[in-house]
Amino acid sequence: MSTTVTPDYIMQLGLGFWASKTLLSAVELDLFTEMAKGPAKAEAVVERLGLHPRGARDFLDALVALKVLGRDSEGRYYNAPEAATFLDRSKPSYMGGMLEMANARLYPFWGSLTEALRTGRPQNEVKSGDDFFGQLYADPARLEGFLSAMSGLSLGAARTMARKFPWGNYETFVDVGGAQGGLPVQIALAHPHLRGWNFDLPAVGPVYEKYVAAHGLSERLKFYAGNFFKDPMPSADVLVMGHILHDWDLGEKRALLRKAYEALPEGGALVVYEALIDDGRRENATGLLMSLNMLIETPGGFDYTGEDCQRWMRETGFRDTRVEYLAGPDSMVVGIK
Repeated sequence: MSTTVTPDYIMQLGLGFWASKTLLSAVELDLFTEMAKGPAKAEAVVERLGLHPRGARDFLDALVALKVLGRDSEGRYYNAPEAATFLDRSKPSYMGGMLEMANARLYPFWGSLTEALRTGRPQNEVKSGDDFFGQLYADPARLEGFLSAMSGLSLGAARTMARKFPWGNYETFVDVGGAQGGLPVQIALAHPHLRGWNFDLPAVGPVYEKYVAAHGLSERLKFYAGNFFKDPMPSADVLVMGHILHDWDLGEKRALLRKAYEALPEGGALVVYEALIDDGRRENATGLLMSLNMLIETPGGFDYTGEDCQRWMRETGFRDTRVEYLAGPDSMVVGIK
């Protein structure tokens, strides 16, 4: 039997940025927040968003075809369920912050991926001598938005970890580089006996404390200010590193694992979670693309497989290690001291 080979998939993949940028522009225009006010015809959307009529109908219908908008029999557009839940800025479930950053920063930087592959050097603000993260941490409002975006990225994994990990065997935990506090909050909500800390840079403290207070957890969740390379790692029964290790080169990854091992008591656990690349390096495209994003964004960062992380943990001294799937592209690696 002969197999018919077509270029359809290649063309879809190669022109995938068309769909991506259409969604990112919709987020930039705050379309989904506007549509949350109620269904509207194209003419009303054009007026409310200040669009030119030439491309508006194609733009809206493309979003219908991409299944983030719907259109009823009277020609009125409305948010699809996912957009209504995650892209309406007025809702606490809003996850558009990550897409806003992708639109403003990552989209243009990824245009230089070929250069990154040839040189091995970052292609972000560093190329022009700017310090994006230094400026970000100096601006409280921008920092809060960025940390909120990071929380949205990790929320599914955090909720699953709160259910799957045996927290009943422990009393204290520290989220290393915990940002706004999405993970500590989910764990504390699910396990009232636990006390936890977020170990992060001092500028993160007010953002974290505000988020924790909004969930009524200020008595059980505290902030520990510091730099995880320069300062001692806080001690607790469980240490968590979520989307942290992939930022750093192998030597720095090993250094962080050693610091965690030294801070844990006997029987304590280290939990590392990322968009782990599958061991065969064939399936988790998100993990592999995230690793290319580390090439764009960092001097030496890269993503890795679950087996890679288990090997580094065992070499550090952890006696038992395992990998467990969480949610979406994320899995966790658990090491016991």
